[in-house]
Amino acid sequence: MLAPPASIRALAFHRRLPLLRPNHPTLLPHSPGPPPPPPPRPCPAPTRSLMAFSAETAGEEAEEEALPGAAGAGGGGEVSSEEWQRWGTSSPLPTVVASVVRQLLEMESVAGEKMRFGGVGSKLKATPFFLTPLRDPEGDFKDVEDKKHRAVYETLADSDQKLQYYSARQIGCRLLGSRGYLCQKCWLPMEDCMCSKLAPCNLWRGIRFWLYMHPKDFLRQNNTGKLLWQVFGIQAASLCLFGIQEHEDIMWDAFQRSGKEKVSFLYPNKSATPKSVNDLKFDDFTMNAGLQEGGVQHEPLNLVLLDGTWSNSAALYRRLKERWTAIWGEEDIPCISLSMLSASVMHKLRPQPAWDRTCTAAAAAGLLSELHMRPELSAFKLEEQAEAVECSLDILLDALTVRRVRLGRSITRKQRHRRDCI
Repeated sequence: MLAPPASIRALAFHRRLPLLRPNHPTLLPHSPGPPPPPPPRPCPAPTRSLMAFSAETAGEEAEEEALPGAAGAGGGGEVSSEEWQRWGTSSPLPTVVASVVRQLLEMESVAGEKMRFGGVGSKLKATPFFLTPLRDPEGDFKDVEDKKHRAVYETLADSDQKLQYYSARQIGCRLLGSRGYLCQKCWLPMEDCMCSKLAPCNLWRGIRFWLYMHPKDFLRQNNTGKLLWQVFGIQAASLCLFGIQEHEDIMWDAFQRSGKEKVSFLYPNKSATPKSVNDLKFDDFTMNAGLQEGGVQHEPLNLVLLDGTWSNSAALYRRLKERWTAIWGEEDIPCISLSMLSASVMHKLRPQPAWDRTCTAAAAAGLLSELHMRPELSAFKLEEQAEAVECSLDILLDALTVRRVRLGRSITRKQRHRRDCI
């Protein structure tokens, strides 16, 4: 029997919030008396969720952020296309995501309790037995819901459908759990929003970035790929979510319009013949991308950035390669590597597994800097565009650091790279 992905266990229905001792995180022992009423709130607050996203690397995702009590995530009803697009995309709401959100809300309605999410990636949190007096005969309420999700997963016909369900559940839980908590532009808690500090910049029309993002990085506070569309706009830096068929079709349709010669993937050491930024081809049509000539639109060079942890990027690369082979019949996809790579400022808070690896936004800035060094591209101010990305990284690091200090959390991280990495 196939085990479902981790997201199958992502939904938590809590009968009641755990009873806490004042100023202490441990549970009170069982008492037959009713729990004390919560203290009155001084003013109304927006609906929030118990979903938290950590600013950690994959190996440290178990750490949680303690959030104050809040209303359930499902208070806003179904996700509209307008709400979906405010998170950083111009695409319609994917059908599979809308379906998963609807299922979650229906289960909430049947349960008669608000959904509550907790931990990094909305991990399932069991309610203590003494706080769940109406115990289901089939087992704990959490276990019953988990069985339902497993049953849905096992009815899916093939691996592609399973991947779509996995991705949609990851995204659906994040959408519901982030309502009223995260800013829809910068993906930071609203009290730490950094949007007013970011300066927009126009990206040269000869290139277009695609952020091929793993669903576990979607709405993650320390994700840096989001900075590209915050700086350049969603048409110049477009989000494509791994495993969401409608998103992937939009991206591959753009590739086919441009032609395979105008598609490159920034991913090191994967092509049979290693290529660098100097190997990218810019013809007259690309140099004049965005202009129309004889009713024909000149298409830009598509540069794809794999946005996820290094362990998840392998899955992203395999899916890209499968689609490339299916469309153009070639096993080798065009990957490029950067010649000069310095450590990102985000290494201070989110260390990489090696010195020769960096975050998504820093990779994009490095790519723009190397393009600027090509004489035929020096007039397009690519160095200024690289600096705009680097500046946004500084702003993100400052926002995350200030938040961690305010919450009493460490702002240094254990270095994960080996000393002999180059």
